[in-house]
Amino acid sequence: MDKYKVLKQYFGFDTFREGQETLIDSILSGKDTMGIQSTGHGKSICFQVPAMLMNGITLVISPLISLMKDQVSALNQAGIHAAFLNSSLTENQYYKALSYAKEGRYPIIYVAPERLMTAGFLDFALNTEIAMVAVDEAHCVSQWGQDFRPSYLKIVDFIKQLPKRPVVSAFTATATKEVREDIIDILMLQEPTVVTTGYDRPNLYLGVQAPKDKYSMVKNFVETHPNQCGIVYCLTRKLVEEICDRLGDDGFSVTRYHAGLNDLERKENQEDFIYDRKQIMVATNAFGMGIDKADVRYVIHYNMPKNVESYYQEVGRCSRDGEPGECILLYSGQDVVTNQFFINNNQDNQELDDITREIVMERDRERLRKMTFYCFTNECLRDYILRYFGEYQSNYCGNCSSCLTQFETIDITEEAKILIGCVQSSRQRYGVNVIIDTVHGANTAKIRQYRMNENPFYGQLAKIPTHKLRQMMNYLLLNDYLAITDDEYSIVKLTETSNAVGEQEEALVMKMAKEQEREPKVSKKKKKRNSAGIILSEVEEAVFEKLRGLRRKIANEEGVPPYMVFSDKTLTLMSRMLPKTKQEMLTISGVGEFKFEKYGERFLEVLK
Repeated sequence: MDKYKVLKQYFGFDTFREGQETLIDSILSGKDTMGIQSTGHGKSICFQVPAMLMNGITLVISPLISLMKDQVSALNQAGIHAAFLNSSLTENQYYKALSYAKEGRYPIIYVAPERLMTAGFLDFALNTEIAMVAVDEAHCVSQWGQDFRPSYLKIVDFIKQLPKRPVVSAFTATATKEVREDIIDILMLQEPTVVTTGYDRPNLYLGVQAPKDKYSMVKNFVETHPNQCGIVYCLTRKLVEEICDRLGDDGFSVTRYHAGLNDLERKENQEDFIYDRKQIMVATNAFGMGIDKADVRYVIHYNMPKNVESYYQEVGRCSRDGEPGECILLYSGQDVVTNQFFINNNQDNQELDDITREIVMERDRERLRKMTFYCFTNECLRDYILRYFGEYQSNYCGNCSSCLTQFETIDITEEAKILIGCVQSSRQRYGVNVIIDTVHGANTAKIRQYRMNENPFYGQLAKIPTHKLRQMMNYLLLNDYLAITDDEYSIVKLTETSNAVGEQEEALVMKMAKEQEREPKVSKKKKKRNSAGIILSEVEEAVFEKLRGLRRKIANEEGVPPYMVFSDKTLTLMSRMLPKTKQEMLTISGVGEFKFEKYGERFLEVLK
């Protein structure tokens, strides 16, 4: 059997995606390998295919129980014997799995990093041929990554103890240049083949909004996406409970996930979402890593995350099958304050020495600033993220809120002078809202209490709407003409370039969204999209729903998530192509020999 046969027979694909074949060939030739591939690009195939062709066992180091269970279930569903070894197993289950592994029943074993150096596992590993150690979510090995896990540092010690060094491979979806170099150094990869397929997910729409009423926006969004699964991320457990309860009271199919729930409830809620018993998951960032649910069609961030890495990893859970998806971030100034509080009180940092702790906290504050600027920018949002990770493309993607907004370039030199003058004259003591209210001439109790109504710049920009003043202030912050402190109550400060606004000959210009003339609403019949976000004809939609019903029935019979039977994308192709024979069915992407033998005839019967 060769790599193409494995790909088709077990995974149902005829061709490899960009970069996959290079990574697989590198592993099969015995070379250390590192793949940086965007979420949904098929990282796991890059170590699963060679694992089926190598002599010996492939150990996959994985950080989360849910990730291991999901991957192992998918492999077993595809006809590949695999197992996982972690704390979710009883002692008897653990040693039974090890004994089966010693007998050679599993070409692939997933293992938690904490298990590597235990006596029982070492005894197994030292007396078994290990062909490859594949490190999944490899950014966890770097202290500068967004999910550093000290247990990942045990991987190198484990490899050194093996009688023969196996091929070592590492895979991640999000890693800056510094983190990539860290992975190579810490894992001691030997002249590795490194393939970066890019971070771009062109199928995802990226949007930033700052609504006055966040909940109303979310409610309206899910109402207009009735057949689709989605995730709503919140910064705090309290907010998760509140939003979940409100959505439930409004009649939506919703569940929740956060670290404050007991293990059983978290497990049940996660399975309700994965098995399509609930359509919406409201969660903190504790939810999601390793969740391979391919038909999540939208990810809404109710609050701004703490850094670009976390944000892009979380939106990466949207439409992993490559179909259209929407990712909306709802920003407010309070999000910055909450994230600063988390940074200042991060318990993980308490174990560090004072110097390292301060370095880590300053790094986290800088990442928060970069995330905040993402919410401010009028430039292409996709380009902003790609540049953050070291990729440079055109500053226009056509699929983000910035690119789809009409802007006009305006001269804000005089307005900038007034905003900076207000900060200076008030001796840099106040936050953004006070400065904006002052120059706008607001007559509030706070303005009178601070005596800002006596400030020389009070009311000088009264004719400009406050939302435009806020955009101007954001522009000055984004371009370092002003800065804000990292305190719990952020204060606006002058910078070295503040005075340059009044001194430079060139005008200070910025892009500002054009005011749209309100036109009378014309009733338009919206084209119906299926749960994969694809527009189908009425006949195709009817076939799709029947196929989905059969998939749900099979999933219930076998106790697996529906997407492990066939993906939405595969069902959509069946609905359009209407295969009548086994040969025609095997031309559908996602249908391999093994799955056809299990399910093919039942789906052909429906298609008739």
